[in-house]
Amino acid sequence: MQPATMKNRISPANLLLIVSGCVLLMMSFGLRSSFGLFVSPISEANGWGRDIIGLALAIQNLAWGTIAILAGGLADRFGNARVLVVGSVLYALGMWMTGGVSEIWALHSGAGLLVGAGVAGTAFGIVLPAMARAVAPEQRQLVLGVGTAAGSMGQFLLVPVAQRLMEAFGWAGALHVMALMALLMALLAMPLAARQIEAGAGKAGERGFSETLTLARGHLSYWLLTLGFFVCGYHVAFITVHMPAFLGDAGFDPAVGAWSISLIGLCNVVGSLASGAISGRVSMRLVLIMIYAGRAVAIVAFMLLPLSLASVLVFSCVMGLLWLATVPPTTGLVAAMFGTRYMATLYGVVFFGHQVGSFTGVWLGGWLYENTGSYAGLWWSGVAMSLVAMALHWPIRETEATPRAVAA
Repeated sequence: MQPATMKNRISPANLLLIVSGCVLLMMSFGLRSSFGLFVSPISEANGWGRDIIGLALAIQNLAWGTIAILAGGLADRFGNARVLVVGSVLYALGMWMTGGVSEIWALHSGAGLLVGAGVAGTAFGIVLPAMARAVAPEQRQLVLGVGTAAGSMGQFLLVPVAQRLMEAFGWAGALHVMALMALLMALLAMPLAARQIEAGAGKAGERGFSETLTLARGHLSYWLLTLGFFVCGYHVAFITVHMPAFLGDAGFDPAVGAWSISLIGLCNVVGSLASGAISGRVSMRLVLIMIYAGRAVAIVAFMLLPLSLASVLVFSCVMGLLWLATVPPTTGLVAAMFGTRYMATLYGVVFFGHQVGSFTGVWLGGWLYENTGSYAGLWWSGVAMSLVAMALHWPIRETEATPRAVAA
């Protein structure tokens, strides 16, 4: 009994890695989740429609997803720490460039491309694989849930901070302060440097990089997972970016929009931890199916019930429980299919599907608002997308991908 206990105990170095990774995810997701607060101020300051800043934030999501594949490959080859440092610098540059922006090209370059690249280098695809490798397989889902919950806690803590910074320094000054905060993430990457050598060399008997990618390319369950994750991005990006403006149009104080996004983050701490714990015990695909079913019910109720402060708060809590709860079972399925050796790259591909969905949700929300004066069409499309995601996850196999299984 004693050897098993010692085997599963997390070493102090790995515990420091996990703690640093959680704080880093808090900052990365907290800063990014604040961008919805800047939609109306930037639009009003420059006389732009919401479709323009919506396109910039859609570019951010697409850049995040596209560059995440490259960042994952570099992390698997050279280690996570270097990618995290570069990502932190790009993140800070993008936010600084967005502060006081008055040209559309600068908005798209700063808030769009640079911030997207920065998030790609500091978010789940880089940090979670390092955390997963730091623990025994039976602890993996719980640690993935903890990491995901940390990102949500950042959303809860930093969105109100961003609102306060806007009140104190204006929207441009707030972005400049947040850019300096982004630079601090580079320091949090240092504990992951110990994993740099491990990431560059595989164990004897492991499949090589090219062989693993070839296996993934022909694995149906892997592509169903990627397509299903499109829906998650579609939901969360639209709500993160457009919820404050949606509530402002309905007559609510701007602080309500900030607290709605913040409350989603707080409740997702519980949702992510629960998802991580549950998906370590029951079918991960069934966990995902239930999450998307819950989202459909929540959106339908939000649309049909009278809009009030109470309905906003209840919807934020319910959606928060389901928000990033998709991440532990999704990353867990990638690890179950292919192991953790090239998890950053393989999850990066799956996450690209998520970010294509994010691009679609953010851009379409701005476009629909400017052309119809309402967000209603996108809310109802979110319900339809939930049903599609449920159907896509149903046939997924939760077993290790082998050449024979892929051929079958």
